[in-house]
Amino acid sequence: MKFDTPAGENAIDQLKVIGKPVDRIDGKFKTTGTAPYAYERHDAVANQAYGYVVGSAIAKGRINAIDLAEAKAAPGVIAIVTADSAGKLGKGDMNTAHLLGGPVIEHYHQAVALVVAETFEQARAAAALVRVDYARAKGGRFDLKEEIKTAPLKGENSGEGSAAPPVARIGDFERAFAAAPTTIDATYTTPDHSHAMMEPHATIAAWDGDRLTLWTSNQMIAWGKSEVAKTLGIPKEKVRLVSPYIGGGFGGKLFVRADAILAALGARAAGRPVKVALQRPLIINNTTHRPATIQRIRIGAGPDGRITAIAHESGSGDLPGGGPETAVSQTRLMYAGANRLTSMRLAVLDLPEGNAMRAPGEAPGLMALEIAMDEMAEKLGMDPVAFRIANDTQVDPEHPERRYSQRQFIECLNQGAVRFGWNRRNAKPAQVRDGKWLVGMGMAAGFRNNLLMKSAARVGIDRKGVVTVATDMTDIGTGSYTILAQTAAETMGVPLDKVVVLLGDSDFPVSAGSGGQWGANNSTAGVYAACMKLRESVAQKLGFNSADATFADGKVRSGNRTADLKDAAGLSAEDGIEYGDLGKKYQQSTFAGHFVEAAVDSYTGETRIRRMLAVCAAGRILNPKSARSQVIGAMTMGAGAALMEELAVDTRFGFFVNHDLAGYEVPVHADIPYQEVIFLDEVDPISSPMKAKGVGELGICGVGAAIANAVYNATGVRVRDYPLTLEKHLDRLPPMMA
Repeated sequence: MKFDTPAGENAIDQLKVIGKPVDRIDGKFKTTGTAPYAYERHDAVANQAYGYVVGSAIAKGRINAIDLAEAKAAPGVIAIVTADSAGKLGKGDMNTAHLLGGPVIEHYHQAVALVVAETFEQARAAAALVRVDYARAKGGRFDLKEEIKTAPLKGENSGEGSAAPPVARIGDFERAFAAAPTTIDATYTTPDHSHAMMEPHATIAAWDGDRLTLWTSNQMIAWGKSEVAKTLGIPKEKVRLVSPYIGGGFGGKLFVRADAILAALGARAAGRPVKVALQRPLIINNTTHRPATIQRIRIGAGPDGRITAIAHESGSGDLPGGGPETAVSQTRLMYAGANRLTSMRLAVLDLPEGNAMRAPGEAPGLMALEIAMDEMAEKLGMDPVAFRIANDTQVDPEHPERRYSQRQFIECLNQGAVRFGWNRRNAKPAQVRDGKWLVGMGMAAGFRNNLLMKSAARVGIDRKGVVTVATDMTDIGTGSYTILAQTAAETMGVPLDKVVVLLGDSDFPVSAGSGGQWGANNSTAGVYAACMKLRESVAQKLGFNSADATFADGKVRSGNRTADLKDAAGLSAEDGIEYGDLGKKYQQSTFAGHFVEAAVDSYTGETRIRRMLAVCAAGRILNPKSARSQVIGAMTMGAGAALMEELAVDTRFGFFVNHDLAGYEVPVHADIPYQEVIFLDEVDPISSPMKAKGVGELGICGVGAAIANAVYNATGVRVRDYPLTLEKHLDRLPPMMA
């Protein structure tokens, strides 16, 4: 189905099933421990052996030699894989470093060997006996602040969602900034972050002749299939990926990682299936992370609060051949202003690979931009909400001829201000106390683009009138099973319990996959397209005119005739959604207003969030219950980024020191108070036939700045370096009251 014009009224608009807060279909399996995650697929294939990964002990250099004698002699050992024994391996398009290192070492904890044994304990014990003689390279590049000084400009056209050229100019920024009566020029930093998902990267691999099956944890099945084939040098049609359940990904499982490749190599070497799970330190140092940024923002405005000049320059680092964190992307679109400058620099670092993490670009970019907007509002003597409203735009500021398909940003701010009680905020910082606590309110804008991606599905009917949907779409905890079932139920006119959804198998039609908050809108649109094609076949088989046939209550009606849907048993249809140049005609984005109340202990400097509100404009909400879950989860991640999350870099040896869940702190229940989410009642007919968008990443975009602005309002101390840990403002807090 080609969708290149705005959607009119269609089958989805009945809203009998779509738009309802339906419980997640997969919920009962996850809460009873019966959902089959990758490492737990004991029934997938018989005679599974265990693999344990050995990670490099150096960040940059070479392997002189590997002594495997002791390891091979250890109890239970079946095989050991190294770069020498693996044969020639390719490198996929979506990973920066090789997934099996040697003799060259590209980053710390790069996999250098896999030990395969009868039990996990035997594999682990033998792995400790692998002796590696390294030659550590001199002059490793591990410090972003130093390397960014000479880093070149670098753009990014990322498929994950955030893109920007090395430099983008509109008008004459320097001249306008120099002429502006009110200006700010400030630098903000964000640290490296870990995805820290609950389920580790894990894979079971089995060969059947020259055919490879991987039961794995991967967000993008079609991407993964291609990457495995390219890395191993085998045809794509010889590879099958199966990933029906994923225990969290946040972008860290967009791409195939070492667990999948090493499991495949280990299974080939052992002559039997092998399962591999990356241990937590290797998840943090071996896979990917959100790169640290250094961001300079300059804004100039007139007495009326209108921005006349805005510049956002960001620097980040990655391995050779990597890309920048596109932290300037939202600044190109968010606010009006005739004179604009954005740029990015990319330093070469010998740290583990930097790559996509929930809302890459916008999440760290808004952490800086939305503090700068508050600082500018204060200089102008304007309310922060009013300042943002004054600089709203209904067109792409860099391409004024391209309008937003829908932009209710002002409504997000206005509704949020009323609901949160923003009028009770004291604009003068450090004025509100509650015992020992300094109390403040902050807000920030949320922004994330809506991306259009091809997506397909296959739909069929059985003798009981059950509709089965099959697509390689994944469910990373987002509720894909449920919204796809709702889509099929609505379109085919059957109850929800008459729909079966099969996901995460590369034998199924290729979907959009899960990433960049593009999954829900595109994958449901693909299912809708397949259902509409199936409806045509059903009507034809039953002798109806498909143009006037209606599908409801398990029946098909046309004029005075009625037939049961099950009378069309055996029919199936496959189709997908394609958008033509629709994405070029309109700017499609989602918006939010984030509001936070925070308190800071005047004795210790500890920050406690008291309440949070997000008002979201994201098209039709397909399932309010699962959408709310996505937003509050994102808000929680935003709180972690603001207050505690930071991968500490050892700049001597080039690795992340706190590479486990004890040292890498994330929010727990006690850190997260009352959260409220409001979805604006809107549909976007230009987004797809579903008229939906996405919310999974919108919820994190802007939250960090809203917290930082609340802390400033509470204390009067501005901190521009995340996370806002207590030592960064403790010595500057207002004096304690008697």
